[in-house]
Amino acid sequence: MKKRFKISFNAPVTLALVLICFTATLMGVMTSGKITQLLFMTYHSSLKNPMTYIRFFTHIFGHSGWSHFIGNASYLLLLGPMLEEKYGSKVLLEVMCITAVVTGVVNYIFFWNVGLCGASGVVFAFIILASFTGFKEGEIPLTFILVAVIFIGQQVYEGIAVQDNISNMTHIVGGIVGAIVGYWLNKKTKY
Repeated sequence: MKKRFKISFNAPVTLALVLICFTATLMGVMTSGKITQLLFMTYHSSLKNPMTYIRFFTHIFGHSGWSHFIGNASYLLLLGPMLEEKYGSKVLLEVMCITAVVTGVVNYIFFWNVGLCGASGVVFAFIILASFTGFKEGEIPLTFILVAVIFIGQQVYEGIAVQDNISNMTHIVGGIVGAIVGYWLNKKTKY
């Protein structure tokens, strides 16, 4: 008797994020970036404009193009299901929202002349958060130390030495959010 395989809808928050990012990127490409700038990019706009506050959340959905989207979506689909299984959908949604707001506000305050879009901050939060999966009370996982040194160190170096359109600040802030949340979540779990 043949065993039938079925597709399971695992990691609903991760899949929803990637689908929303895909749709936002498609809309951005179809409108030559106009929708991205209007809805899916945070930049220094008037605090009297309600869209300023909405874009603090929605900037993680927009991407500058397909290669930007594919790079982020790959990491999200690789790490998201594991994190969603360990911490739950609600916690992962909270991590994404916190990362979006914090990176949006930091960009608004300190980089007022730079537009920011993409889920890179969330990706880095996921990377650092994933390094906490083996956390035990009273210990700091070596994987966390190595990931922090390699990924965050690379972003600091590139932020200083490399001139490109990549927001290293977003990666660093996302990594910090992932580290704080990962430590807090695992500290309150009893082993």
